[in-house]
Amino acid sequence: MGDNILEAKLHTPSYSKINCTVEFFVSPFLVQEWEMPDKNGIKKETLRLDLVGRSSDQYKTADIIIFNTGHWWTHEKTSKGKDYYQEGSHVYDELNVLEAFRKALTTWARWVDANVNPMKSLVFFRGYSASHFSGGQWNSGGACDSEVEPIKNATYLREYPPKMLVLEKVLRGMKTHVTYLNVTQMTDYRKDGHPSIYRKQNLSPEERRSPLLYQDCSHWCLPGVPDTWNEILYSELLIYEYQNRHVQKRHR
Repeated sequence: MGDNILEAKLHTPSYSKINCTVEFFVSPFLVQEWEMPDKNGIKKETLRLDLVGRSSDQYKTADIIIFNTGHWWTHEKTSKGKDYYQEGSHVYDELNVLEAFRKALTTWARWVDANVNPMKSLVFFRGYSASHFSGGQWNSGGACDSEVEPIKNATYLREYPPKMLVLEKVLRGMKTHVTYLNVTQMTDYRKDGHPSIYRKQNLSPEERRSPLLYQDCSHWCLPGVPDTWNEILYSELLIYEYQNRHVQKRHR
């Protein structure tokens, strides 16, 4: 469920077999994590909203590129947005996380439009999945270990995340076609699919004393929910291949 980039390079395409290399790049925000000296000369962490991630040159020519970000924007530093977000040499005293998210995605979108060849590369963006902490967050007693059934009534689903509305608006403004893999609502149904207190076999003494403080209700059990994401991607690739073949037939 990480916020990262996945690329695939298809070396020997054929209809029966594909020699494929899959590469994974850790870029939680899609823009660069940075360091800036404060008034006392001590380095502090910032997030450069105006610079795309450092690994971008390594995957820009891939046949298939899948982008993802979201969950890291809910952590304390990013959600509070105080003395953390940076553009150029300017560090904002305070910036709303939704506006920072919009700025970062706009930087990413401009980079894609300028650097990715849509005649060669298929570009996807996977939305972020739902978490189901109840009674607190991951570090304040949030729990989901009692959940054994999925949500079956849409009335009980959470509000669609504002960050995903920001993403959709940015995608609509791009020159490059990006296929949006929207997994947010489908994962909202699966409050029973998280590893919760079972994410580790060997708990530390501290975790044994306070298990409710160490539940994982944002990642998913494997095999499980993320396998569906692969099926959605596979379906999109089949649709693309089917449409491509029909275009080729019409031009013969």
